[in-house]
Amino acid sequence: MAKACILSVSGPVLTAGEAALFRDQDPWGVILMGRSCVSRSQVRRLVADIWVATGRETLIFIDQEGGSVARLKAPEWPLFPRGADYAALYEKDPELGREACWLGHRLIASELAALSIHADCAPVVDLPVPGAHDVIGDRAFGTEPAQVADLARVALEGLRAGGVAGVIKHIPGHGRSMADSHLELPRVTAGDNEMSKDFEAFARVADAPMAMTAHIAYEAYDPGVAATVSPYMIQEIIRGRIGFDGLLMTDDLGMKALGGSLADRAHASIAAGCDVLLHCSGFLKDADEILAEMTQVAEAAPVLAGKAAERASAADAIAKQSEPVELASAWQRFHELIPAPESRA
Repeated sequence: MAKACILSVSGPVLTAGEAALFRDQDPWGVILMGRSCVSRSQVRRLVADIWVATGRETLIFIDQEGGSVARLKAPEWPLFPRGADYAALYEKDPELGREACWLGHRLIASELAALSIHADCAPVVDLPVPGAHDVIGDRAFGTEPAQVADLARVALEGLRAGGVAGVIKHIPGHGRSMADSHLELPRVTAGDNEMSKDFEAFARVADAPMAMTAHIAYEAYDPGVAATVSPYMIQEIIRGRIGFDGLLMTDDLGMKALGGSLADRAHASIAAGCDVLLHCSGFLKDADEILAEMTQVAEAAPVLAGKAAERASAADAIAKQSEPVELASAWQRFHELIPAPESRA
């Protein structure tokens, strides 16, 4: 039975220790970081080795938003626009903005599916505000809920058309953060009237297959407690007010916003209502240290069961569905709408 966790790989090849961990613990998913993506043939071999270790076609995740957040990098892979680029076109012509965003994400899906990667930690549904930390910045599709949700929806549809399940993030909203949750726990002091805009953007795409939590404390609701480990934020806000009923995964448990041991973080996240634990070891370089951290998370993860297992199955099913696309024509039209990133001033 698969464990309710998504683990990572320390480099471009699966180590013997990682293969043994995957075989013994059977993580539901595996996420590839930039350190594991060198070439197309190498990534395909890595995915095949992961599948051998787990004994099944484990769902493979990646962060491929476009812009600065892209694990598949040029020149081996195409560059894709930032969320802000789609937003700029949308603000001139919403129909063209939607078309470009759908095409961009359909083309991302085609790159991912060719590598047997069928889950993308995108799109960003956060609403940045003036003066906030720039960790979201130009990754966002704008600052108004209706526009951001409109573009997020077509992004999800473009990914899905290529057999890739999207993950909306960072629910219930990271745009007001004054700090980077990779480094510390941000505390958002906005009141309910302000936060309602952030919630609205996510509510408009609440039928997404998966969502990633924000390691942020919202002082108006559960002071000092990150949403990832807050039963109130998950049950009352994310599941209740926003209405999200898909698979809810944590942001990376290795981020410094969360205190305590990795096992403590894992247990608290599941107890709060998260379905799946995500661990990327983004701060570590040493393969043995990464393996040790992943082992802690995997051992703390429960077996995927009940409603969480149903949600996971629904996300898995998307990987088995895709619609054909004529790639040359799609790329041509895409670049008519948004010039290739390397050619932009």
